[in-house]
Amino acid sequence: MYLEHFNLKELPFTLTPNTSFFCNLEGHIAVLEMLMVGIRNGEGFIKVIGEVGSGKTILCRKFLNLLGEDYTTAYIPNPDLSPSGIRKALALELGIDFPNRVDQHDLLDMITQKLIKLNREGQRVVLLIDEAQALPNESLEALRLLTNLETETSKLLQVILFAQQELDSQLEQPGLRQLKQRIIFSHHLKPISRQDLDAYLCHRLTMAGYTHGSLFTRKACDALFKSSHGTPRIINILCHKAMMVAYGRGQYKVDHIAVIQAIKDSKDVVAPSKTKRQSLLAGGIVLVTLALGLKFHALAGLLP
Repeated sequence: MYLEHFNLKELPFTLTPNTSFFCNLEGHIAVLEMLMVGIRNGEGFIKVIGEVGSGKTILCRKFLNLLGEDYTTAYIPNPDLSPSGIRKALALELGIDFPNRVDQHDLLDMITQKLIKLNREGQRVVLLIDEAQALPNESLEALRLLTNLETETSKLLQVILFAQQELDSQLEQPGLRQLKQRIIFSHHLKPISRQDLDAYLCHRLTMAGYTHGSLFTRKACDALFKSSHGTPRIINILCHKAMMVAYGRGQYKVDHIAVIQAIKDSKDVVAPSKTKRQSLLAGGIVLVTLALGLKFHALAGLLP
């Protein structure tokens, strides 16, 4: 790929939520601070809402890494589960052994005894659920009932929900009003600002080993922000493709022309006014540019 061309040790704009690439942007730090205040408060649910691709998963994993030894955590990344599935997933995360055909009442008792034991050992138990908008209503209610477990002075389990905004609409249903009242802290994750975009690009490139100043020109950054609306996932996709274009053209800076070609190659950010034929034609630009560039590099290697 383009690692050697740009003197990189790894790809800087992958979609994997690698916490080593976490950037301390103002909005993300605000979420982490809210989460820490919330769990120290010790009661109820905490909710983090963000659009698709806004960085909820990397925030979730970063938060897990920040918790100290006095916290026991459980993490459920795929919550499209029934109430019994939620209880089983929590039990597994807590290290509870149970038979395959366990009675749900018995399983709930096992979870309760485990939570009591951890509480006596000075442990706070936090359950983090990613993509929580996928939870059926019955499973959300099962979670609420789990948070009813408590001692005379504290809750035995806290729950943090990371979700898309569909969860807010779901919580407006009358049957979930008790759960909605339990949400003591809530935060909406904002997109990356134009000013923060420069810091975001610089951080990811630096973590990947880039040491040659600004890789993306100012006009390239303007085009990135305008087309991505500050959504980290889209930014990463466009940056990766734009770097492929620059590499294919033998350039050591990524200009706005490379970004525009990356935008045209990405259906998610193609302007609605584009016709289907225009979109299909644009879709091959990056691949054609890269192919020509690879041919250029191959020929260059044969020259004296």
